Amino acid sequence: MEERSGEEVEGVTVSNKQVILRDYVNGFPREDDMEVRRKETKLRVPRGSCAVVVKNLYLSCDPYMRLLMTPNLLNGLLPSYTPDSPITGYGVAKIVDSGIPEFKVGDLVYGMTGWEEYSLITNPQGLFKIEHTDVPLSYYTGILGMPGLTAYVGFYEVCSPKKGEYVFVSAAAGAVGQLVGQFAKLMGCYVVGSAGSKEKVDLLKSKFGFNDAFNYKEERDLNAALKRYFPQGIDIYFENVGGKTLDAVLLNMRVRGRIAVCGMISQYNLDPPDGVTNLMHIVYSRVRIEGFVVPDYIDHYSKFLDFMLPHIREGKIVYIEDIAEGLENGPSALVGLFSGRNVGKQVVLVARE
Repeated sequence: MEERSGEEVEGVTVSNKQVILRDYVNGFPREDDMEVRRKETKLRVPRGSCAVVVKNLYLSCDPYMRLLMTPNLLNGLLPSYTPDSPITGYGVAKIVDSGIPEFKVGDLVYGMTGWEEYSLITNPQGLFKIEHTDVPLSYYTGILGMPGLTAYVGFYEVCSPKKGEYVFVSAAAGAVGQLVGQFAKLMGCYVVGSAGSKEKVDLLKSKFGFNDAFNYKEERDLNAALKRYFPQGIDIYFENVGGKTLDAVLLNMRVRGRIAVCGMISQYNLDPPDGVTNLMHIVYSRVRIEGFVVPDYIDHYSKFLDFMLPHIREGKIVYIEDIAEGLENGPSALVGLFSGRNVGKQVVLVARE
């Protein structure tokens, strides 16, 4: 065993703060659907196991987590949460104890972990060792993590963009959308984003370089709004919202346009979800619509880092985070995603390294 210091000592038992899902959720999640508890946890992997114990530093708040609060919504893509147990998500952590040579005590890692101060990860093959620490560690929950890879493969691989094309991004000030818009500008595209407040619209234009942006809450007719911003039509739509926005977009797609379906946050809390009525325009305009999930592209991660890190270091791509301090504030931060309370990528700071 490697030498440890402070509280992270072989065999030490700690009072481990956890965010517990009380029960399955119907409709919009509330803070009281979750509960902060403490549980005695040993900072040592079971003898002979291939597990690791980690100290969680940053946790990622992501819309897909709402889908795990209701059983059997994702067709086996990810297992639903278990009531009366900690929820899970992407995070940045430090290895406290390890049963495998790939990870050593003190290593920084990124991957799936528990919403708690310390986690026993029994299948650490899905963890990535963090090699580049000249950027903020929190970036590995966002721009250098799952949202960043989602934006990268969704835009470059699924959308197949060309210089000069017209790009529309919904939920454009969020963790994924703010990056898609910047990728589109790097490609020489014309890009417009929608968001839910004046502050976010201003950020899209002044910080992220979108050609234009609008507040969808102020538009009584989304079809008319899109015709105003895209008089020549839309080549690429990066779909994060669904519902009425998707229906309006279908009326404005150019011939052989592409729609990358990343998510539909407006629909996650509705039962039944909104219907889409303009589907025949997929035929009229020969539009290709493709849904995608980032685990299918995990082999792109090294190439993605090689692309992103120089752009971050050179200031060619910027990123905004909304950081909630303290695990006890995690439920509020997560629930806030569904009212648009966050500005930028929502992160929970559990502990500083």
